Amino acid sequence: MADLRGSLEAVLFAAGHPVGETELLEIFQTDVETLRETLSTLSEALSERGSGLTIKEAAGGWQMVTRPEHFMYVEKLAQETDRRLSRASMETLSIIAFKQPVTKLEIEQIRGVRAERVLAQLIARELVTEVGRKNVIGRPILYGTTETFLRSFGLRDLTELPTLPEADAEEVNLFSLSDEALPGNDMDE
Repeated sequence: MADLRGSLEAVLFAAGHPVGETELLEIFQTDVETLRETLSTLSEALSERGSGLTIKEAAGGWQMVTRPEHFMYVEKLAQETDRRLSRASMETLSIIAFKQPVTKLEIEQIRGVRAERVLAQLIARELVTEVGRKNVIGRPILYGTTETFLRSFGLRDLTELPTLPEADAEEVNLFSLSDEALPGNDMDE
């Protein structure tokens, strides 16, 4: 078990991203119970020895991460001036997270402003990605969130997003995008 624990620590440290259970089972050629027990004992050992690292479950896997109380030191090392998202970026990211898959036009209708630059910034930060095309005239790109989004917000999956308050029917109709509203829908197929 100690050998497996050390190997598991090395793999999670080297990966730098969440590693799923299936992948870990393949790497270590072990059973689910042994893997989970090893993850638990590794987490306890890191805590007991006062390590600056811990194991966190995120984005459908496990990842070695810095303990929150040491973040200020790691932040200084990274020397990043400002990683916060602007209000426009947060609004757009929220729309995508809760309504995905969603088109740029749908985002713009909800926000009431153009979204190209903000969308490009979210894609550059790997928080948002193209997830397909909508099956309507023009086949606009559909956007969704990424594993980086899940890790950044400490979510295992999208079901951990908070629930939105119920909107009345009038608000829903105001923000929904009907096929008639799409440009070019008056054209014959």
